[in-house]
Amino acid sequence: MIINQGRIVKNYMGYYYVETATHEIITCKVKGKMKQSRFSLCTGDYVKFEVSGSEGMITDILPRKNFLLRPTVANIDLVVVTVSCSNPDFSFLITDKLLALAEIARIPGIICLTKVDIAPVGLVEKCRALYEKIGYKVFPVSAKAGIGIEELRAEVSEKLTVFAGPSGVGKSSTLNAIDPSLDLVTGNVSEKIGRGRHTTRFAHFIPFAGGYLADTPGFGNLNMEEIEADSLPKAFREFTKYAHNCRFTTCSHTHEPKCAVKEAVEAGEIATSRYSSYTSIMQEILTKKEREGKK
Repeated sequence: MIINQGRIVKNYMGYYYVETATHEIITCKVKGKMKQSRFSLCTGDYVKFEVSGSEGMITDILPRKNFLLRPTVANIDLVVVTVSCSNPDFSFLITDKLLALAEIARIPGIICLTKVDIAPVGLVEKCRALYEKIGYKVFPVSAKAGIGIEELRAEVSEKLTVFAGPSGVGKSSTLNAIDPSLDLVTGNVSEKIGRGRHTTRFAHFIPFAGGYLADTPGFGNLNMEEIEADSLPKAFREFTKYAHNCRFTTCSHTHEPKCAVKEAVEAGEIATSRYSSYTSIMQEILTKKEREGKK
């Protein structure tokens, strides 16, 4: 039997849709021997598969160049952290969590601020001043008003780009604005709970301008418990400049004396919002470890 190779561009209800080098889509299942062992398979993975009739059978997963934990995708060129200026309100914590996940996965990240046409006064300028200072590109856009779409379109062309963000921030609307032929389903934010409804049910890749655009399901709360505590400081790139001056080489930048990172926060060299996000994530990680230790 001929062994083929391809990339998973969608997985749904136990089926994996694999695109071959000739852009043919083969519907695949996972071979029984793989199910008997622990395996991780997600959209973006390169796989080997056999074809019998009209259906394929995945036999092996090829090595990944990277893996993003949330949303769960592999072999990505760019993460677009998509957060809204309003409806739902902008969150520094959610933005920093998504940036941290991209940093840990060693995938370049940019920030897309949606709904800038209804942004609170000064928010866009504040975000740009904060994040551009530490090296992140910020793209203020409005799918409704057509603001900033051309600049974002140029940035994501010829790349495999994943749009990641909470429900209701306008990921699908932004993708539709970038490529009107997509016609992705969009939804509104619930007035009762203040969050968006999940219009995207699964991660899937869409061919675009020599690359792919990946739309992914949104979320209400982004859980960071699976991150290792010792990897978190490196996920905040501006800490690196100061961390080598800490008294302890294993400094967590939380409770230790003579911490150069905390001193930089006090001096205004590191944004208080970023440090607050860092300590919140660290506490989330440590709380899980504490719970597991009591079991």
